[in-house]
Amino acid sequence: MRPILLLLASLPLAACMNTRTTTPEPASADAFTSPRVSTHREGDDLLTGGLGRDALLNPVAPAVADADHPTAAELRRRALYANWRGIADLYGSVKDIPSVPGREYHAYARLPGANQPHRVLAQIPDAFDAKQRCLIVTASSGSRGVYGAIGSVSLYGLPHGCAVAHTDKGTGTGFFDIASGEGAQADGTRAARGADLEFDPGTQAATDETRIAIKHAHSGDNPEADWGRHVLQAARFGLQSLNEAFPQQAPFTAANTRIIAFGLSNGGGAVLRAGELDDEGLLDGVVAAAPNITAPDARALFDYTTEAALLQPCALAALPDAPVFLPDAVHQAVIAARCASLRDAGLIEGDTAAEQSASALAQLRASGWRDETLHLSGLQTGFDLWRAVAALYAQAYARATPDAPVCGYSYAQRDAIAPPRLATVAERALWWSDGSGIAPTAGVGLVDGLATAVPDASFAGLRCLRDLLASDDAVAQRVRASIAATRASAQTRVPTVIVHGDHDSIIPLEFSSRPYLAAARANGARIALWEVANAQHFDAFVALPKLAGMTPLLPQAYAAMDAFIAHLDGGAMPEDRQKR
Repeated sequence: MRPILLLLASLPLAACMNTRTTTPEPASADAFTSPRVSTHREGDDLLTGGLGRDALLNPVAPAVADADHPTAAELRRRALYANWRGIADLYGSVKDIPSVPGREYHAYARLPGANQPHRVLAQIPDAFDAKQRCLIVTASSGSRGVYGAIGSVSLYGLPHGCAVAHTDKGTGTGFFDIASGEGAQADGTRAARGADLEFDPGTQAATDETRIAIKHAHSGDNPEADWGRHVLQAARFGLQSLNEAFPQQAPFTAANTRIIAFGLSNGGGAVLRAGELDDEGLLDGVVAAAPNITAPDARALFDYTTEAALLQPCALAALPDAPVFLPDAVHQAVIAARCASLRDAGLIEGDTAAEQSASALAQLRASGWRDETLHLSGLQTGFDLWRAVAALYAQAYARATPDAPVCGYSYAQRDAIAPPRLATVAERALWWSDGSGIAPTAGVGLVDGLATAVPDASFAGLRCLRDLLASDDAVAQRVRASIAATRASAQTRVPTVIVHGDHDSIIPLEFSSRPYLAAARANGARIALWEVANAQHFDAFVALPKLAGMTPLLPQAYAAMDAFIAHLDGGAMPEDRQKR
């Protein structure tokens, strides 16, 4: 499943100038290693690697000269291509992508006590105005790598002369192949264990040689609990990179550089958490789009995801106007099989198919799902998205190793639903550039160790995931403790604007932005929520024929950035907007 994105709003460089008069506290020491600097001009650039919009629209990714040994430059270009196509509305709202020459500063970063490093990246355009200093800090959406915000945040910041600092927030595509003992290096190329790898789970090859370790799932760090710290660390890396880029204008500090945290989806949740933790005075404010955030008394992602994974396939029959993303015969078979499984397990009521679907839908509504959210249930069901998300997060929350999977879920190279197999050298070479960080992606598939024979092969695994929220065994307790560590305080220290689509069926408003707004307001925060009518989660989905007419979200997020910068320049704080 490939989401897609867009656009660019106008913002004068003068608007980037910092007006803060307070002096921030000294930043804590950071561990930045494996530094690299690259220049991107003359047929290459920061936004698309020289590809331009037309090449991004091409369904064929940029070629590599040697399939087994692509160069770092080739991998970077493919990573840009994949992340643009995964997020941006290239077919609609993104009409133009300017070429932005400049430099990139890369490094590994590590938080104290972490098992694994994560990536940070600072993009500094040649048009950066060192006299009117602007730094936008962001985190990748979903489980994407360090270029995961290229088609959202970089598209806004770079053309207007702002530097953009990125973090992959402990997720990413540095997959480790157990059989070959090989992972991704700092420049994306592959090397064996012992090299300077982005991620090494420490697991040795065993009986099942097809196993693949995914960083978000198997780092052992529960990275989601530290996403706010990752963002603040990326902000400090951005300032350090500006000092290196412009030594004659140094120092660049939070006192003389405007710093705004801006993120989408998981990146949106990360920037909100950063706003809560910013006791150094780094940030001037936060703008979050469709944030994955759990307020103190709200439902957590894993809770509503596992509920939806079980109930929504059955409830779809009671939603006759909901778009369907499977062939009709397959769709009907999925509904019938799941309703039967739920009825046999005593999870729904009813003797007829219609009664069972109505029972599943009633449960979803009773637990807080809105009809606007449920309208797009077929999207997640058709692409099996709920299972992909829940299986990965279960491994992360349990701090699982690849050889001790939670609920039987593991990862391997697969041809569609064919049995797991060893990956070829050429396939492994493109995991870092082509992957999204969550399987299925770049040929790496989810393996369901509890799968049964059809008709409802995935039910046992999903039931196991759901039971982790109530079981008393050690794994379930570890999962719940990790989920608790991801919960936000809603005690934000900086002015904040949230933008969220009212039809977001992946991170529903009712479980994320609305309860966060209420809790933050109760804590005295300066905060606004813009609800966007007829907008769902990722703008890329707008290109799907069944979603024709949906409103892209990011143009509204860019408008919120404009309004927020106007506020920093002396205007009024943006107010709530309902379904514009």
